[in-house]
Amino acid sequence: MKIIDPHIHLFDLSLGEYEWLKLENPPFWSDKRVINNNFSEADINLSTQTQDLELSGFVHIEAGFDNELPWREIQWLESNCKNNFRSVACIDLTTPADVFIKQIDKLLSFKSVVGCRHILDDLACDILSHKNTLTNLNILADHQLSFDLQMPLSDLKGIKALTDILQQLPELTIIINHAGSPPYFMKHNISEQNSNFNHWLKSLETLSQFEHCAIKCSGWEMQNREYNSLWCDNIIAHCVRAFGINRVMLGSNFPLCLFSKSYQEVWQFHSSLTVYNQKQLAQLCLENSKHWYKF
Repeated sequence: MKIIDPHIHLFDLSLGEYEWLKLENPPFWSDKRVINNNFSEADINLSTQTQDLELSGFVHIEAGFDNELPWREIQWLESNCKNNFRSVACIDLTTPADVFIKQIDKLLSFKSVVGCRHILDDLACDILSHKNTLTNLNILADHQLSFDLQMPLSDLKGIKALTDILQQLPELTIIINHAGSPPYFMKHNISEQNSNFNHWLKSLETLSQFEHCAIKCSGWEMQNREYNSLWCDNIIAHCVRAFGINRVMLGSNFPLCLFSKSYQEVWQFHSSLTVYNQKQLAQLCLENSKHWYKF
C-alpha cells in the first residue's frame, strides 16, 4: 500500500533556530527531549520495517527553522531531501501586505512550496481578526497557495472569524491540521456529552460546508500521549461523515508522534482501519494528499 504522509517535520538543529524545541522555552513538555534531535527523511522510511507499506511522498510542514526568513527552511529541504515531497512554509498573516507579497514571491521561487501556515492556536480570533489577515489570505488564494489551519475547532469565536473570511474568499483552500484538536476522552462514547466536543463537532460541520476546505487527522499524541485507538476511530469517522471521503487525509505528525508511537506503528494503525475498504483507505492515505497538496 502506497502512502503520502501529509504532515511531517524534519529538523537540523545545527542550521535552524527552532526556538520552540529548546528545553528552556515553551511549550514546557516534560518529554520534549524525545524530539529535540535532528531528523531527516531517512527516519520516515516505511519500507525497511513495514513490508506492506511504502512511503511514496510527504508534505513537510514548517517547523520553526527561521520564522523571519521562512524560505531558508525550504532551501534546506530542497537541498537535502531526495524523496517526492511538497512543503508548507511559515508565514505571518499579520505582516503588512507589501512585505507579505515579497515573502510569497520568494517562497514561490522554490518548486516544493504549495502552501503556508501561521499557527493560530489560542490566538486564533485575534490573528484572524487582524487588519492585515484578510488581505494576506487573499494574496495566498490569488497565488493558488493553500493555508494550513492549526487551531482548536472548539474555539467558536475563532471559527466565527474564520467563516467570515471564508465567505469573502470562497477560493481560498484551507487544510485543517490535527483534526482541529478534538477533545480527548478515555472512553470515546462519553464525548457526545461534552460541551467542548459539541463545539468541535459544530465547527466541523460548519467548515465542511466550504468546498475548498479539507482536514488532516494526525497529531493524536498532542491531545493525549496515551491516546486510545477507539477515540481516533471516532474522530476519523466524524471527519469523514462531515467532509466526505475525498476531503480527509491521515497523517503522522512525525517526529511528534514519537511521544506515543513509532512512525511505523502510526501508519500500521491508519492503514488497518477496518471500517474502510481498500479504495477508501487509498483515498485517506494517498490520493487525497496527492490532490490537496498538488503532487
